[in-house]
Amino acid sequence: MFGGTAGYLRLDSWIMASLVQLGTQRFCRLFLNRTHDPAGRQYDQMTQAARSGCANNAEGSARHATSRETEMKLTDVARASLAELAGDYLNWLLQNEQAPWPKSGPEAQEVYAVRLAPPNYGDDLLHDACRHILDQKRNFDRWLLSDDAATMANALLILTARVINMLNHQMESQGESFKEAGGFREKLSEIRREARAQQGQGGQQAPPCPKCGGEMHMRHRKRDNSPFWSCRSYPGCDGTAPFIKEAR
Repeated sequence: MFGGTAGYLRLDSWIMASLVQLGTQRFCRLFLNRTHDPAGRQYDQMTQAARSGCANNAEGSARHATSRETEMKLTDVARASLAELAGDYLNWLLQNEQAPWPKSGPEAQEVYAVRLAPPNYGDDLLHDACRHILDQKRNFDRWLLSDDAATMANALLILTARVINMLNHQMESQGESFKEAGGFREKLSEIRREARAQQGQGGQQAPPCPKCGGEMHMRHRKRDNSPFWSCRSYPGCDGTAPFIKEAR
């Protein structure tokens, strides 16, 4: 988790997910006892879901330079894990004959109003990031250190929803980045596939782009894997040309 790039240390989604993980660990220690959770399964499921929200987000960020597709998949796993955790908190409230705080209510609005401060890290990234998490946690301690289970469950339900919303925006940005550039692995696969395709067609030279006159390269349509020429400047230029198989 701490190897390679550490760009995730600056992500608000990872910082907030860390607060959710710390809060969930405390909630489970305090309120999932042998009476409510005799086999310990709920404890394990909730703490693992909270951990996945942090770990997969971090791992996805670390894959940014090598594979944008893998980055998006891991971010989606983090989002799905936190959605499962939110369901557990909601179910806990329902089991205790309570509905969650209304979004427009004063309790929920107080939690929503607390915003994360931007990170200000020096050279010791890991130390500074952990100090930052603890500083941000203090802003939520009135709920996360509460001895009232319903208060903690409601607050953590809101914080989890906030992380999920952050991850939704994060995935939208990742998708746009993937469409525009891809990652190292995707580019390498495209280069290899193009080289194999050209070898299989006698090394046919790409024509100039009919729109901008620039260089084109071979791509394949998703629907039938048929080859065509596409401008290398895409999406700046969307020029294409049909691939005409040379007669032997």
